Amino acid sequence: MRVFHDEEDETAGEPVPGLPAALPEGEAIVWQGQPRAMSFALNVFHLRLIGLYFVVATGYRVAGLLREGAEVGVLTGAVLSAGLICLAAFALLYGLAVLMVRSTLYTLTTHRVVLRYGVAIRKYINLPFGQIESAGLNLNGTGTGDIALRLAGGKVSFLNLWPHARPFRFFRVEPMLRALPEPRHVAGLLAKTIHASAPEAVRVPAPGQSEPAEQKVTQTGSAGLAMGT
Repeated sequence: MRVFHDEEDETAGEPVPGLPAALPEGEAIVWQGQPRAMSFALNVFHLRLIGLYFVVATGYRVAGLLREGAEVGVLTGAVLSAGLICLAAFALLYGLAVLMVRSTLYTLTTHRVVLRYGVAIRKYINLPFGQIESAGLNLNGTGTGDIALRLAGGKVSFLNLWPHARPFRFFRVEPMLRALPEPRHVAGLLAKTIHASAPEAVRVPAPGQSEPAEQKVTQTGSAGLAMGT
């Protein structure tokens, strides 16, 4: 399998937004999109857990001060200082998430999926349909969702791909389209586009049929594309 990661000088222009080269004849863009910044920050940088940590740490500190008989002013100062540190951490991580989102563009064409990302160094991952073994849709509960792509073979570096990688899959890394608005729509487009590319090898519901809560698309006997909550 060819190496997926390509780097391009950030000062160089893209012949097509999101792609390192012009589309070959006969290939067309089906969909392009970016992560939603707030959902990206919540799920990549785990802002909820960070907030919970500050709440617990502050409560522990206040409890200790109360045991020592601290005055109200000392207690208030402890709470305010912890709150300011927490807000600063949130602002820093959210700003980083915004930078990452602005540099990211996911592209679905009639033949492949392409991930463009990288704040300092622009990178691309080119995933032809034949190299995608299966995919899974996970809904985040914030109106967004992630689509993880399981590859048929080859090696992709988790560190080079992060944060566009499925968490905790270090040995068989799965590229992930993260914090997508309208994730069910994108998953449906992916399934239909693969079907149109190789109808003899892929099974999907006929156009117009209602899709069940869980749907599988099997490609050449592999695990397939599972879409569900």
